[in-house]
Amino acid sequence: MSPGPAGRRGPGEPEPWGGVRPFSIKTKLGALVVTSVLITTGLMMIAVRTETELRFITVFSMIATLLITQFTAHSLTAPLDEMNAVARSISQGDYTRRVRENRRDELGDLAQTINVMADELEAQDRQRKELVANVSHELRTPIAGLRAVLENIVDGVTEADQETMRTALKQTERLGRLVETLLDLSRLDNGVVPLKKRRFEVWPYLSGVLKEANMVASVRAGIATGSGSHTRTDVHLHLDVSPPELTAHADPERIHQVVANLIDNAVKHSPPHGRVTVKARRGPQPESLELEVLDEGPGIPKSEWHRVFERFNRGATRQQGPGSDGGTGLGLAIARWAVDLHGGRIGVAESERGCRILVTLPGLSSSPS
Repeated sequence: MSPGPAGRRGPGEPEPWGGVRPFSIKTKLGALVVTSVLITTGLMMIAVRTETELRFITVFSMIATLLITQFTAHSLTAPLDEMNAVARSISQGDYTRRVRENRRDELGDLAQTINVMADELEAQDRQRKELVANVSHELRTPIAGLRAVLENIVDGVTEADQETMRTALKQTERLGRLVETLLDLSRLDNGVVPLKKRRFEVWPYLSGVLKEANMVASVRAGIATGSGSHTRTDVHLHLDVSPPELTAHADPERIHQVVANLIDNAVKHSPPHGRVTVKARRGPQPESLELEVLDEGPGIPKSEWHRVFERFNRGATRQQGPGSDGGTGLGLAIARWAVDLHGGRIGVAESERGCRILVTLPGLSSSPS
């Protein structure tokens, strides 16, 4: 497991001191007791040798013990007060405050956990705001277009002929497709999409997915829907399955979502008359599968790899192919969640040309949690 931000240990990582904290709270309390006993014993020995009255020695011993106890208590309660203040700020919606991580005991671990929690809450809050802003933008565009068409018909500016109604249909289809995509993503987030795994042959299955992608692209190009999916027919789709009799164990419907979205994304970013290759290989486990989708586009900078599967990320740093409107930025997010449901992995991989996305499905080795 990789370390957390700023050198923090991730959950479940071993202590850097071999599992033993040299400055734990238990150690400090034990040292406090030992120090108090040593002070009292030392003062008693001095009293015996100097014939000092016992009551003075008792007073001095109590004062010294109280001072040491106060110092130790302050060192333990001060960070708790800071954590309480930060936790109160987080509960009120302020995710910018952090606890200082300058301790090497249980309180230091608690401070680290609070900071990690604050980081995650801040990221979720930022994603929520971006989601609202982006959804509002995506919905406004087709609604505005549909409203303009209908207003022109009502005002008598245009007639309700076939071309005008086709324009209205384009906007309605785009709106419906966006809502359907958001519902798919919501179901995946809430874990209400059950997996129906079964064994299937990879070659005929992927061949059908590619044929469907070509067919849908041709139909959409004919009616120019502008729905966010590609309408290009100049990009060649190539399938490479080895061995030809390769089989896998997964949910075909969900894998269809993964492959279709990856192909759609690759075609959008392909150059004119480019080539998109879908490769399938046997994974390390029984019935496991490794899928690759490779295009010949401009590729993705390595610094942007971690953002590729974020929602509403339209690949601002990646040039769109001709005839593409950029889409909604949800396809790759849905692909990632579908792969996660299987307990698999998806990510951008090294490639000499274009973008190469690698998907690994575990097959019979694991089941979704």
